[in-house]
Amino acid sequence: MTDTPWTPESWRGKPARQQPAYPSAAALARVENELATYPPLVFAQEARALQDGLARAAVGEGFLLHGGDCAENFTDFTAPRIRDTFKVLLQMAIVLTFGAAVPIVKVARMAGQYAKPRSADLETRDGVSLPSYRGDIVNGIEFTKEARTPDPQRMITAYHHSAATLNLLRAFAQGGLADLHEVGRWNMGFVESNPLRDRYQEMAERIGESLRFMEAMGINSDTAPVIRETSLYTSHEALLLNYEQALTRRDSISGNWYDCSAHFVWIGERTRGVDDAHVEFCRGIHNPIGLKVGPSMTGDALMRLIDTLDPDNSPGRLSLIARMGADAIGQVLPDLVRAVRREGRAALWVCDPMHGNTVTTSTGLKTRDFAAVMRELSRFLDVHQAEGSHPGGIHLEMTGENVTECTGGAYGLSEEDLTRRYRTYCDPRLNADQVLELAFLLADSIRTLKTLRPSSR
Repeated sequence: MTDTPWTPESWRGKPARQQPAYPSAAALARVENELATYPPLVFAQEARALQDGLARAAVGEGFLLHGGDCAENFTDFTAPRIRDTFKVLLQMAIVLTFGAAVPIVKVARMAGQYAKPRSADLETRDGVSLPSYRGDIVNGIEFTKEARTPDPQRMITAYHHSAATLNLLRAFAQGGLADLHEVGRWNMGFVESNPLRDRYQEMAERIGESLRFMEAMGINSDTAPVIRETSLYTSHEALLLNYEQALTRRDSISGNWYDCSAHFVWIGERTRGVDDAHVEFCRGIHNPIGLKVGPSMTGDALMRLIDTLDPDNSPGRLSLIARMGADAIGQVLPDLVRAVRREGRAALWVCDPMHGNTVTTSTGLKTRDFAAVMRELSRFLDVHQAEGSHPGGIHLEMTGENVTECTGGAYGLSEEDLTRRYRTYCDPRLNADQVLELAFLLADSIRTLKTLRPSSR
């Protein structure tokens, strides 16, 4: 915990990791000043509503579904792409709600996930070294000096793309696409032959029967808007601090500061130093925030971060996103869960089974094996059951596109299949087939946990 006064720019006095080296400080300042005059992308009351949902998930009265692209890009900015990822999230949410009988809090890695951390500042090809690609909000992926030079004007483009994406997501969520009467038509065409299709259709038919019964009793879309509408929140890693500060606003009702670039932002594994800039920035905003927790985390380090980021122990304020790998999570997570429980902290535990299970094939492509993803998720659930703690959510890199980036799943994708439709700019994503399978398996597991844990009934 720190007693140092916080301001939106106080992070500038701290070590700031993973930040681009802009060639012109004056050009950067002009863009920041321009962004500071733009309307907020989200509103404080929306962020508070999300925190309420996360607070309920932390005590077993809900479950967080957090998913979307590893990195959005300007090239693939299309309505069908946004729609299909939205539909996949709806599919997963309805499977989890119906199968596990818990309310689902839906958060999309969309409308702002344009920045990416990198393992090195420079990328070298054939003896030529250029700045690493840090996401479309910073520079271009093409390996040329012009494209790789960080350009602050890209923050303006990212803002407008985020605003348009948010506008479409809100239209989908409130304009009829989320209507439960449409649940049987949320499938993308390429999942028609999915081995789980029959199970999904059976569930859709049972939901339809329930809706018809409710309508006979006078409960319909007009009297119960929840039947036709849903709440969807947005998120991204709060990586590019110049952008995050420029969109930080003081709420006129509460007087508190909110990062209005998204409802929920998180601190990554590479930038979670307790005395560093990203922690400093996030400790002062009042959005619900996430903290990635990797295999090198210790109980003492975690408690220092929790004390700094959530000194008031506010329910729903802090989500701890475990990303350890299938082989490490069973050894590392139990001690951390015990430390959090011992101190009576209200943090929400979330499983990210993707980032710790990334491997590189002999052809140089990064991939993740579906079986490893499921092993980490299963071990995450087992640890919480053993420790008497609630497993409150899942964080996935996923897409509604028909991609072949992760091996395994119902179709048994192999390394040879990856090149068929490998489209990611950064990390491999689960496709709609794989997330539908994961949702059914996860729902079965949660339902079992609920029967074993009286506090979650």
